[in-house]
Amino acid sequence: MTSAVTRASGRRAGTASGRPASTDEPRGRTRALLGISLGYFMVLLDMTVLSVAEPDLAASLGSAVAGLQWAITGYTVAFGALLLSAGALADRFGAHRMFRIGVAAFGLGSALSAFAPNLGTLVALRALLGVAAAMCVPASMAMITRLYPEAALRARAVATWAAISGAAVAAGPVVGGVLVDLAGWRAIFLVNLPIALLVLGLTAGPAVRCPLGDRRIDPAAQLMVCAALALATDALIAVGSGAWTHTAWSAAAAVLAGIVFAMLERRSATPVLNRALLRTRDVRAALLAGAAVNFTLTGGLFVLPLLLAQDRHLSPVASGLAFLPLTIPFALNPPITGRIVARVGARPPILVGLALLVVGGAILSCATLTGAGYGWLALGLVLTGFGVSFAMPALVSAIVNAAPAGTAGAAGGLLNAVRQLGATLGVAVMGAFVTVRASEANPHGAGVALALPAIVCAVAAIAFVGTSRRRDQSA
Repeated sequence: MTSAVTRASGRRAGTASGRPASTDEPRGRTRALLGISLGYFMVLLDMTVLSVAEPDLAASLGSAVAGLQWAITGYTVAFGALLLSAGALADRFGAHRMFRIGVAAFGLGSALSAFAPNLGTLVALRALLGVAAAMCVPASMAMITRLYPEAALRARAVATWAAISGAAVAAGPVVGGVLVDLAGWRAIFLVNLPIALLVLGLTAGPAVRCPLGDRRIDPAAQLMVCAALALATDALIAVGSGAWTHTAWSAAAAVLAGIVFAMLERRSATPVLNRALLRTRDVRAALLAGAAVNFTLTGGLFVLPLLLAQDRHLSPVASGLAFLPLTIPFALNPPITGRIVARVGARPPILVGLALLVVGGAILSCATLTGAGYGWLALGLVLTGFGVSFAMPALVSAIVNAAPAGTAGAAGGLLNAVRQLGATLGVAVMGAFVTVRASEANPHGAGVALALPAIVCAVAAIAFVGTSRRRDQSA
């Protein structure tokens, strides 16, 4: 099946330009790959630099934890929901066009975010940044496929893309801490504008141009996805604030939006969700694992800066440096994971990654509950960092390989959408425990919150192992 997808990608790449894509000059391909990678670098950097800015942002805008949660989840809700259709738009209007529009919008939106006068404006701008990010990510994978139709070269290109973009996770907390100490939280958004201009320059030219298609989307169903995710997130955030009436109304509206979405999907000629993918057991297991990994990473990046600032009284720079054991593996490990996947397949690194996340989460929780020294926190962070950097690149390979023929692009988009859903749930659920951590009913909310990723990843690992056994038995 993979060879069929590769041949199809090669035919599409060749016919669009009138010559085989592999004849593109290596220098042009390398420059374009760097630009594509920096585009995703920018998207990830925006998420990680914001984490250490949370205390300063809350003090500046007078926000409670619930407001901080929306500053994060406003981005991930829009990003995750629109990823389901962004791939179709890229196919219809040209991936290179969507990518460049998304990058330009991301740079402009980031600059506007730096001047947000209040929290409501910032949340709205963060949602617009999520829309721009959704335009970039599926298009970037289509552009890499266009540049590297050969399977072996494409695998190396994806590993390079993952390593460069992963460096954003490593650099984000430190860069964010320095910027916040120097100029406050607004400075973290200004860094994206020069990166966006650089990306636009590197991806200019014919090498990345992709053919147009005729795929369509269902705007009504897409709107219902966004509404259901946003309302469900609002309900979870309201739980943490103890606003039970608000919770009930938001939850009921989320259920209603979900029902309407299901009805629209049944009648749609262009459904948002690819049903053939969801019927594949291996794909479902990979999606659960992807959601668990992002639940862990994004939820942890939300809770830990609050913990380090409030309980350990660390400055933004010190908090950023404290995150290095978590973030450095993102820059170092993806190429190693790529070689492992090429040699033994995707399942071993996925299971190793999930196991590391379980152990890392347990250590972080115990260290927080007992007030242990930073050494224990650093151990939990480094295990978590290696867990994510083992699991995530392998999951991309696993879900594309498990997808039915002709659905590899949709599979990648669905994985990214589910990952963002996991990220949204991580911030909403783990943040709810932090919100109520000072109450008598739950005095150790941060420790409990940090235990949740271990539980979620353990469930995902069990589901993945179960899929492997059923497949072995059927073989």
